[in-house]
Amino acid sequence: MSSITFDPKTSALLVMDFQNAIVEMVGTGKDALLTETAKLIDAARKGGMRLIHIVVGFRPGYPEGSPRNQNFGPIRESGRFAAGSPGTEIHPVVAPRPGEVIVTKHRVSAFAGTDLDMILRANGIETLLLAGIATGGVVLSTLRHAADADYRIVVVEDCCADRDPEVHRVLMEKVFVRQATVISASQATAALSAP
Repeated sequence: MSSITFDPKTSALLVMDFQNAIVEMVGTGKDALLTETAKLIDAARKGGMRLIHIVVGFRPGYPEGSPRNQNFGPIRESGRFAAGSPGTEIHPVVAPRPGEVIVTKHRVSAFAGTDLDMILRANGIETLLLAGIATGGVVLSTLRHAADADYRIVVVEDCCADRDPEVHRVLMEKVFVRQATVISASQATAALSAP
């Protein structure tokens, strides 16, 4: 693979769904995931790249949740991911700093029903680095939308995770490569650290 470069003025790192309750779903791989993602975030900050944190959240009473939605209907009934409820906080290892944007979503994709696209376009962002949980959820849905919206997409493989390792592997090796560049965290960090 040829070396990859990033223009920090036109690139953004999306750190998606790294909330405590979701990180716990990763299981035994969560420590490595958090370590690699923290390194990536640090390199992006030092390189002057915009960071945008994406979280799942709902207002009291879940007005955004439809009982017809197979994914989010049960969440509405369970009380999970209500604003301020346990588990909704971004994991402290990858927590945002003051001034970093946090976008709250109510569906799987970081774009669906949010102001993410407006924020990206207002800031001249053309390239997106994606890190997220789950590979078959927010990463897949966000990648598909971003590709249709003509963003250049880079998926940081070891800063993504899925409960099902086979889903993660197939998406990275066979699906994402059709619309994105898939690289390791070390490749991304090296590119971000390059003079």
